[in-house]
Parts: sequence; C-alpha cells; structure tokens
Amino acid sequence: MTEVPSYPDVVRLAVPFFIAAILAELLWIHLARRGGRYETRDAVTSLVMGAGNVASGIVLGFVAWGFFMTLWALTPLDLGTSVWVVALCFVLDDLRYYWVHRFGHRIRWVWASHVNHHSSQHYNLTTALRQTWTGTFTFMMVVRAPLILLGFHPAMVLFCGGLNLLYQFWIHTEAIGRMPRWIEAVMNTPSHHRVHHGRNARYLDANYAGVFIVWDRLFGTFVPERDDERPDYGLVQNIGTFNPLRVAFHEWVALVRDVARPGLTLRERLMYAFAPPGWSHDGSRLTSAEIKARDLALSDVGAPRAPLAPKEPAQ
Repeated sequence: MTEVPSYPDVVRLAVPFFIAAILAELLWIHLARRGGRYETRDAVTSLVMGAGNVASGIVLGFVAWGFFMTLWALTPLDLGTSVWVVALCFVLDDLRYYWVHRFGHRIRWVWASHVNHHSSQHYNLTTALRQTWTGTFTFMMVVRAPLILLGFHPAMVLFCGGLNLLYQFWIHTEAIGRMPRWIEAVMNTPSHHRVHHGRNARYLDANYAGVFIVWDRLFGTFVPERDDERPDYGLVQNIGTFNPLRVAFHEWVALVRDVARPGLTLRERLMYAFAPPGWSHDGSRLTSAEIKARDLALSDVGAPRAPLAPKEPAQ
C-alpha cells in the first residue's frame, strides 16, 4: 500500500481537444446559423475561470491529496488496480459526483463555490470550462472518503474524477439535439444538461448527473427537456458581469454579508451559510424549491407565471 499507482492527467492531456472542439462548435454555429451562440466577453470569462481552476488546483491540491493519503494509510483494504476495479471506481465516483453536485445546489456554502459554473447566460463548450476557484474551501473532498476507505487508491479516485470531468465537457452544447433513446435513458447528454443549466422554474435543481443520468432517475431529480420550453440559461438572479473575480467570489461575499447581518440569532446565521440558496430569515427571498412550488401552483390555476427573481435582490 506504499506504492502510488501512476495515472495520466486526462484533463490536461485533453486541452488540445477542448480547443479544437470549441473552434469546431464556433464554425458549426457560423455555418449552420443554429446550435447556440457565443459572446466574446462571456467566452473569455469562462476561459479565465478555467485557467484559474487549474491554478487553484496546483496551489491547493496538496490539501485534498494529504487528506486522501491519510485515509489510505488508515484503511486495511486495497482493491488493487485492475481494469475492473478502475471501472467500478468510475461508476461509484460518478455516484459521489451526483451527491456533491446536489449538495452544491442545496447547501449555500457549497453553492458559493459552484455558482460560477451557472453564471453564464450562454450555453456552449466554453461554459464547461467555467469552473470554481474555491472548491477546496467547501470541504466536499470528504464525500470521496468512503471510496478510499473501501480500498480504491486515491490516485485512482482522482483519475476517475478526471475522466468524469472530461465526459462532461461535450454535453455543454446546443449544437447536439437529443441522442438515441437508449443513450438518453442511461447517460447524461446535452439535452439533459441543458435542463440543468436552465433558470426556468421547471428546470431548477434537476439533472445533477455527471456521466450516468440513472442517478437522477433513481433519486427523483430527473426532468426532461421540453420542446415547448427552451432552457433560459443563467442564475435565478443574474449577476451581469464578465469580471472573473466577481464571478468567482460574488456569492462568498454575499454569504458573509448575510451571516454578519446585525440582530440575527446564531441559528439564523448558520442558516444563511448552510440552508439552500435563497433562504432568508424574514422570507424576503425564495429558494428554488419555493420558486418551483409557486410556479406549479400558478400553472394549476392557469395564472401567468411570476418572475423568477426573488422578492428582494440578495444583499
């Protein structure tokens, strides 16, 4: 258990593919006059966010690695490095991703890191690169602990996580419609992930899958893309900026301001940090669950749908 297996950095190796795919998507949109759109400032922001994610991983990667290796030293289990073990690790790590992603939408502390990925009002391959700079501070690395304690080497777990991210790149596009039915039933696809990025009330907090959409079907979070309701991309309350620093940290700043509000109880301060995004002590904002419930109630009585924005902007 002292030898560290060697796996390639698949995300780094895929960078030329990312660039080629982005150029191909741009060319397709230009020639076909459909399949999405690009906005230069938005795309540049996404690329800068991606570069910042790589940089933060280099600077802070030792934190997660040290934690994983400590767990590895504690566990008596070692499943080895066979192809079948890697395949099992890949599937279980995707289940891990589903829950981390779901936590990222339901726990504000984690959402503060994940929100930047949803901040673009466009949906194209550069959006896939709009990644967090602050993932280490969410401590979601602990969700990988069971895999390591079960005997999957940390290097293998990180390798499978890289494969997961690599898969998710191509589903950030409007250039691909629906896939064959059997693929849509099992795998995460552009259609399913477009729903996830939609700010429509119907589409909020749905389709958390990384690779296998079966997790959403199993846990009741699957919502199909509808032909009569195209996803409206972005946040419930869009931030309206292309500044990478603001994109990366705006929700952390808002969270700290809320927690530091005068006159709150300890419970209210903790709720501002760990309750679902949109929670407020005075009911002046709406969580995604409340927005969905309101929309459903209005649909049932045939009333026009209310605006998506909360009752008051976040302070």
